[in-house]
Amino acid sequence: MQLSAETYDERLTAPRSWWVIAGLIGIACGLMLLPLGAVPMLGGLIGGAALAAVAVSSYGSARIRVVAGSLVAGDARIPLTALGEAEVLDAAEARAWRSHRADPRAFMVLRSYIPTAVRIPVTDPEDPTPYVYLSTRNPEQLASKLAQS
Repeated sequence: MQLSAETYDERLTAPRSWWVIAGLIGIACGLMLLPLGAVPMLGGLIGGAALAAVAVSSYGSARIRVVAGSLVAGDARIPLTALGEAEVLDAAEARAWRSHRADPRAFMVLRSYIPTAVRIPVTDPEDPTPYVYLSTRNPEQLASKLAQS
C-alpha cells in the first residue's frame, strides 16, 4: 500500500522577537552571576540563553500537515472523513473564536502571535469535539488542501 504524498506542511514557529528575548534572558542570567566571578557569569549566560532557546524552540515546533488522508495537527491525527468543510477566519474572527466564542471541548492548536486561523467542524457523531481550531499563516491554502483531499 502506497501512501499519498504530503499535500500541506506548516510549522508554527515563534516570532524573531522571542529569540531576542531568549538572548536577553541569557544576558540577565549572566549578570545575576557576575558577583560570583567570570566563570559563573559565563555559565549563567550560556545556560540561561540555552534554556530560554529550548523553551522558544519547543513552543514553536507545532506542525500542521495534511497527509495520507489525515489532518495532523500538534499531537492529533484526525481522518479527513471525520471533518466538515474548513472555515477561513480572518484576524477578527480568529480572535473571537479563541476567546468569547471558544468551546472548551474544541481541539485547538493555538498560537496567539499568528492572527489568522481555520475552524473545521468535526462531523463524527462518536466524537464529542465540536470543531478543530488551527492557527495558520496560510488559512486559504490549508482550507483548499483540506477540500481537495
